[in-house]
Amino acid sequence: MPNVKIFTDSTSDMPQGWKETYDIGVIPLYVVFEDATYRDGVDITPDQVYRKVSATSALPKTAAPSPADFMNAFAPVIENGDDIVYLSLSASLSSTYQNARLAAEEFPSGRVKVVDSGTLCGGIALLAVKAARAALHGSSSAEIVSLLEQERSRLSTEFVIDTLDYLHMGGRCSGMQNFIGSLLKIRPVLRMVDGSIVPVSKVRGKKEKAVEQMLSHALSDIDRMDRELLIVAHTQAEEDAKYLRDALEAAGVREIVVMEAGCVIGSHCGPQTVGLMYLKNEDHDRH
Repeated sequence: MPNVKIFTDSTSDMPQGWKETYDIGVIPLYVVFEDATYRDGVDITPDQVYRKVSATSALPKTAAPSPADFMNAFAPVIENGDDIVYLSLSASLSSTYQNARLAAEEFPSGRVKVVDSGTLCGGIALLAVKAARAALHGSSSAEIVSLLEQERSRLSTEFVIDTLDYLHMGGRCSGMQNFIGSLLKIRPVLRMVDGSIVPVSKVRGKKEKAVEQMLSHALSDIDRMDRELLIVAHTQAEEDAKYLRDALEAAGVREIVVMEAGCVIGSHCGPQTVGLMYLKNEDHDRH
């Protein structure tokens, strides 16, 4: 039976240690300013993105890898005799999934399997590590796809946005909403539901109140949470990330990985965003 290599894309913000330990391939999306195109996590850092946005008051565009990008990444693995499972950014947020499927069709049937993660950032990383561990234990690509589809339904991804400015500049929030939100200091708490980002609450006042609410949601799940691994992801929000990590460690979560989100996620959410990603036990219906 062929070995299976796991691929994902740069919106997983995969920690370098995981990429190396599990030999996970990461295909970059693109960050496009007027004067140049950069590969996410390769040619540009999140800090550089935020500085450019601050200097120009204009957001970059982001773009999916092309089918040719995927084919170039996949071809050496297929030629080596291995199979591939690629785990994409949520298909409802990007054409990344569709472009990967187009690339997969250029290889012999069944050699490249493409799975929609239904999520983003650390949620993808969490699923990718589960897949890579299964691959190391000899699971076939079909078995890994089945595992991912099962785990995907158990995943909770929730995050707090500090400023509406990036959502506004990116066309995801109207000018009036941004104006009113800024006046009232509204911090949205957002959740991934069926592959899409939906607001679950709008907290007025200090950002800490919104972070507390997100933490409260997680703690309400603590008895039904898979406490083996939880991810705290952030964009220049180290203090919030540390606070969440300490609180969840005290609640009994055994491994917490803190990761900084990359350029594409940061381009849409802005700095000072913080999120939690974890799996719920199978007997728990998602809320």
